[in-house]
Amino acid sequence: MATTTPKVLIPSKIMESAQTTQYTAVGVKTYIDKFTMTNTSGANATFNVCLVTSAGAPAASNTIVINKTLVPNESYLGSELVGQVLEPGDYISTSGTASALTMRACGREISQ
Repeated sequence: MATTTPKVLIPSKIMESAQTTQYTAVGVKTYIDKFTMTNTSGANATFNVCLVTSAGAPAASNTIVINKTLVPNESYLGSELVGQVLEPGDYISTSGTASALTMRACGREISQ
């Protein structure tokens, strides 16, 4: 019987500038329910989000959000990410303006 567990996929954190794996669906199928990005700096900041298949690498072919710019104090609700499904081994990877953006993601993990 499948078990559904609500989970914080990415706890609130400051984004790194280098492409970084933020969450991996380890042995579960994962549904993304909420993804929020906030620019806490005093200047414009940009970011990218990739949904990468197991054993893959972040690339143009799996970029869901590309060069999204947020003005100071702007928040972004990632509607492109809500409802996306990660199969076991798939992962969320991000990059952007370091020390300017705070992100958080929540969802559900389904185990078989």
